[in-house]
Amino acid sequence: MTALDRSVAIGPLALSLGQLLLVFALAVAIVTGALVGRRQRIGVSDTLFTLVFVALVGARLVFIVRYWDSYDSLWAMLDIRDRGFDPWGGLAAALVYCGWRLWRAPFQRRALSAALLAGALTWAGAVYALVKLDEDGHSALPKTSLMTIDGAATDLPALQDDQPLVVNLWASWCPPCRREMPLLADTQQRRDDVTFVFVNQGEARQVIRHYLDDESLDLDNVLRDETLALGEHVGVKAMPTTLFYDADGRLVDTHFGELSQATLKHALSRLTPP
Repeated sequence: MTALDRSVAIGPLALSLGQLLLVFALAVAIVTGALVGRRQRIGVSDTLFTLVFVALVGARLVFIVRYWDSYDSLWAMLDIRDRGFDPWGGLAAALVYCGWRLWRAPFQRRALSAALLAGALTWAGAVYALVKLDEDGHSALPKTSLMTIDGAATDLPALQDDQPLVVNLWASWCPPCRREMPLLADTQQRRDDVTFVFVNQGEARQVIRHYLDDESLDLDNVLRDETLALGEHVGVKAMPTTLFYDADGRLVDTHFGELSQATLKHALSRLTPP
């Protein structure tokens, strides 16, 4: 897992490090805009918050258009818990809004330009530093020792079989894990070009068996990580988290939170391009 995809727990709330960096960059932009515009008493915080909203809406709309056939209701489209956002769509929406605002509000240009520059440099610098610090093999397929339900020792490389690998970290007490499991089970049955592995975090075999039987889930490659060693290795503090590795064992994508049909389809398209 890359550094940006590692999760951080703040009480009951869990966020990815990338999300926290975006919040920090926004805070830097707000402070910079306030300092630059202080003499003329010009504020840009409302504009910056509107910019974030426009970017999020644009990113979501573009993602929905791209995966229109994967959404079966208006609620599913509005349910952003699946984290289905297109970054290029968000960037395009943000740039259009910035251009319009700088044109319509010339009195804000100096403060807003300084705020945007400070936020962008903060984000870029933090990302660069984290990427450099993360050059230690965390993006390679972990060799952490795991157990099958029957107690046999194994690891992820032993299951890869020269094809892409999808690793889902889950627990039976986790509501979003339970909601996404039927989708993952169905996809596992339909896709023989991708290996799906379900690594339970911290539960005993009896609990796992009871859950699978209770939900009538027929899953292959259900493993146990009773000591949370894999979760610790990849930096997962909350579940579900799904890791997508290519056939060479390199981490291609990470999905933090519940998967939808659209977000799963998007992630799999990066593993097996047409």
